[in-house]
Amino acid sequence: MAENKTSFTDVPVDEFLAKVTPERRVADARVLIDLMARLSGEPAKMYGPSIIGFGQYRYCTDAGRESVMPRLCFSPRKAQLVLYGLRDGPNHERLLARLGKFTSEGGCLYVKTLDDVDMAVLETLLAEALAANRATSP
Repeated sequence: MAENKTSFTDVPVDEFLAKVTPERRVADARVLIDLMARLSGEPAKMYGPSIIGFGQYRYCTDAGRESVMPRLCFSPRKAQLVLYGLRDGPNHERLLARLGKFTSEGGCLYVKTLDDVDMAVLETLLAEALAANRATSP
C-alpha cells in the first residue's frame, strides 16, 4: 500500500510561521493556534509542509486506505486561511450561515482574515467538528 504524502513532521510551528506572509496571516494563525489548542487540549504540530494540526486520529477510507490525520487543522496560505473539517459537526449548515465572509470548496473553508468572521461562531464550529471527530474515531 502506498504511503500517504502528507504526515506529521518534526518541523517547529514557529519555524514554519517565520516564513508565512503577509504578517496579518501570521497574526491570524497565532489566534487560530491558541483557539484550536485550547479546544483540543493538544499542542500545534506541523502536518505536511504547510498545515498546522492538533491531535490526531487514524481513519480508513472507503477504499480501505488507512491514514493519520489531525483532529483540527488549518493552513495560513498567502491569499487566505484554509480551515479543514468544519462541515463535520451536526449544526454546520446553520453555523456557516452565521459565520461571516468566507468561501468554500469541498470540505475546506477559505477566510481572508479573521476580522471577516464571527469568532464565537467559528469556535462553535470547531468545537462541534472536534466532538463529531472524537465520537466517530477514538
